[in-house]
Amino acid sequence: MKIKSKDFRTQRGSKIKLKRWPTRVEPYFGSKDAYEEMLEESVDELSSQQGLLYASAKYALLLIFQGMDAAGKDGIIRHVMSGVNPQGCEVVSFKEPNSEELKHDFLWRTTCNLPQRGQIGIFNRSYYEEVLITKVHPEILANEGISKESADSKEFWECRYRSIVEFEGHLHRNGTRVIKFFLHLSKHEQRRRFLERIEEPEKNWKFSAADIRERKYWDNYTKAYEDCIEATTTRDTPWHIVPADDKKNARLIVSHIILDELKDLKLTPPSSSAAHRRELNSALKQL
Repeated sequence: MKIKSKDFRTQRGSKIKLKRWPTRVEPYFGSKDAYEEMLEESVDELSSQQGLLYASAKYALLLIFQGMDAAGKDGIIRHVMSGVNPQGCEVVSFKEPNSEELKHDFLWRTTCNLPQRGQIGIFNRSYYEEVLITKVHPEILANEGISKESADSKEFWECRYRSIVEFEGHLHRNGTRVIKFFLHLSKHEQRRRFLERIEEPEKNWKFSAADIRERKYWDNYTKAYEDCIEATTTRDTPWHIVPADDKKNARLIVSHIILDELKDLKLTPPSSSAAHRRELNSALKQL
């Protein structure tokens, strides 16, 4: 069964209801060996495409991963990008903003970490937190100097969505391709993973009491994601809603979506100039 990127891609103008999107689909692999073989093929191909991206230096790739706690963001990044040359890839995880970041506009800290042409940048969470956790907990916005009255207004959130859409449009026009992933996890599967983190000693380090507290706001986060995905889906920067209950399946889906985007760029090795060819011939003779 072939993985089709379009099956997971949102459409501009479509109403987003996450309950209509599956958190689990039929596996694309028949066995553990088949999964490992498929992932290895994807990783190898991604490595080749990344080499072309780096050599041509015409485009940059920005991968954005969002999802509920325990959705598998770290695992997907670790497995899918395992074959990519570290010189051409950087992962940035965005936690609670510090005092300096709070003094700037909400896009500032992520803008400072954008990939340059030829590079792949990976955001583990991103500026989208500013229309997700801040919407669920608007009291956080007080640290940004924003009043409760402003945070309660529909116009405030619409302005933030518009800023994001215009920002991503600017990136696209200037050669940065933005691929956005929402890892769609069920509440039941999140509970299972939390229990695993508590009961298995080697996974204790992954557990945070804050995750349990945030779980109480599941419905609020679901609504925030629906509003966000709907408002920020464009033709050039759609979202990909990836069923995340099956970690292996999710990794394969993400890897194929990234590969499809890179292949669409039709990357080729840069051609040598006449002067460079003469330099190569001269070096060849000296050897």
